[in-house]
Amino acid sequence: MKKIDLKSMELPEIKTLFGEMGEKPFRAGQLYSWIHQKKATEFQQMTNLSEDLRRRLAETCELSAFQIADRQISKLDGTRKYAFLLSDGNIIESVYMKYRHGISVCISSQAGCRMGCRFCASTLDGLARNLTAGEMLEQIDAIERDAGERVSHVVVMGSGEPLDNKENLIRFLHLVSDENGGGISQRNITVSTCGLVPEIRELAGEKFAITLALSLHAPNDALRRTMMPIANRYTIAETLKACDFYFEQTGRRMSYEYSLVRGVNDRPEHARELTGLLKGKNCHVNLIPVNPIKEREYRETMAPDVDRFKKELEKSGINVTIRRRLGADIDSACGQLRRRIQRGEVRKEAE
Repeated sequence: MKKIDLKSMELPEIKTLFGEMGEKPFRAGQLYSWIHQKKATEFQQMTNLSEDLRRRLAETCELSAFQIADRQISKLDGTRKYAFLLSDGNIIESVYMKYRHGISVCISSQAGCRMGCRFCASTLDGLARNLTAGEMLEQIDAIERDAGERVSHVVVMGSGEPLDNKENLIRFLHLVSDENGGGISQRNITVSTCGLVPEIRELAGEKFAITLALSLHAPNDALRRTMMPIANRYTIAETLKACDFYFEQTGRRMSYEYSLVRGVNDRPEHARELTGLLKGKNCHVNLIPVNPIKEREYRETMAPDVDRFKKELEKSGINVTIRRRLGADIDSACGQLRRRIQRGEVRKEAE
C-alpha cells in the first residue's frame, strides 16, 4: 500500500488525517512543526508525540527525506550543486548560492523536462515524472540541514517546467511560504516558465506575491521557434499578453529572461526588436550569456556585445541586469542542471 506523503500536506489536511486516526487537532500542529520548522527526517525524532502515534505514522506515512547522492562545491565562489536520490532511483539536482542578501536555492520541479529548449541540459533525457510538493520542499530542507544555514530566497528554475507541474507547484508555494511552515516570504520566491499561456493565467488567479520569470530568449516568433518548441504553440504576443495579465492580477513586476547566444539572438537589431516588445512595460530583463552544454553548439555572447545589448535596452528605460554566473566550474549555472538516472553517472561526471 502506498504511504501517505505527509510533507506534501497542508496543516488542515493533516488535522483531518489525525481526526481519522483518533488524535486531537493540536497533535497535527506538533507534527507540522517537526516537518517544516525542525526539518525532521524520521518520526522517532518527534519526541513530543507518543510512541504509539510515531509507530502508526511510520507504518502508514512517509516524510520525503532525501539522500544526498553527490555534492560539488565551486572553487570559484562557493556555490554548491547537490544531487539528490529519489525513492524511485531518479536523481535530481539543486543549487545553493550565497549572495549579500542571503542564501538562495535553485530547485527542480520535475525529474527531467519535456519542453525541449535547445540551450538547456535539463530536457535532454526527456521527462521522467513530476516532483511532489514535498519533494520540491525537501530540496530546500536537505540543503539547510547540510549547509547549516537558513535559506532566504528560492528560485524554481532547476530541471523541469514548473507550470507543467502546476498543481504540485501551487501546493509547494503554499507550504514554503506558510508562516507555520517553511516561512519564506513569497516576495523572495521566483518561478520560471518557458511560457505556458493558460497556466500563467491560472497562476495569476492564485494571487501569490511571487515573481514570475518568463524565458523569452528571442524578440520575434520565427527566431524563438528555432530555440524553444513552446513557441510553436503560443506566439510572443499571446505570451506577453498573459504576462501583462499576471502583472494586472498580482501587482508583481514581470521578469524576462534572455539567454544571449553568440551570432543567434545577440545582434543590435535583436536588442532594438526586444525594446519594441517591452518598452513601457513594468518589467525587468535578465540578460544571461548562454551557459554552454556539451550536447549543443550554442556559445555564449562575448562581454562587449553583452554590454552593448544591455545599453540598447536601457536607452528606452528598460530595467536590465546581467545575470551573475555562479558555479560555472561545477556546471551549476542556468540551463546546466540535469536529471540523473543512476548514482554511478553522478559520480563519474563529478570525478
